Amino acid sequence: MSPAIDLNCDLGESYGHWRLGDDGAMLDVVTSANIACGFHAGDPTTLLATAEAAIERGVAIGAQVGYHDLVGFGRRFIDMDPADLTADVIYQIGALDGLARARGGRVEYVKPHGALYNAIVHHREQARAVVRAVREYDAALPVLGLPDSVFLAEAADAGLRTIVEAFADRAYNPDGSLLSRREPGAVLRDAAVIADRMARLATEHTIEAVDGAILTVAADSICVHGDTLGAVGIARAVRERLAAADVAIRPFR
Repeated sequence: MSPAIDLNCDLGESYGHWRLGDDGAMLDVVTSANIACGFHAGDPTTLLATAEAAIERGVAIGAQVGYHDLVGFGRRFIDMDPADLTADVIYQIGALDGLARARGGRVEYVKPHGALYNAIVHHREQARAVVRAVREYDAALPVLGLPDSVFLAEAADAGLRTIVEAFADRAYNPDGSLLSRREPGAVLRDAAVIADRMARLATEHTIEAVDGAILTVAADSICVHGDTLGAVGIARAVRERLAAADVAIRPFR
């Protein structure tokens, strides 16, 4: 049986007159859309239009929840009270779910964004706050995260379905975490190199860290960032290379 994998992308991140990425083109490539929820990016009109476009294409909608940090694009850690973080996450899921339902769809999974995503790889208290929010909103919603993160461990312990993901355009530390965007080489640019890297991930379950170490990553989904330079070309190259490697591409739903 051929291996299968999901392709997800961060979308709906434009705000008012400020445009980011090409959501329409990306939705023609990916199978799952991590749509912003208004806290790190995305205004209501943008989110509604992105949800509608995803529904039209049969792309799964995920709530990309994050810190309330529009200025920093959600990429700055915030030391929040867990109860406040739980409330914020419930609020964000509900907002996007309401917009999606208005167009005949719904939120099908949850993926934290940016600094929150990276924090809950190790920050157990915040990981538990996010898990609590998902359980209280809808315990049937799967969550996406890094393998071996405390977030996925806490989610599994709470009975949530966990989806392991890998990042196409990001460099990895030897411990399996993502190299900070502040470091040179953190974001990969070469579409051919990225595509070959993801084909190896999907078929061999391995990825190379920045020091040359080979990490084992049995991913269910691959993330291609919509705001990376040349994002659409990268996504297309990844999809084409996966297909050439006889990897089925479908949403994890």
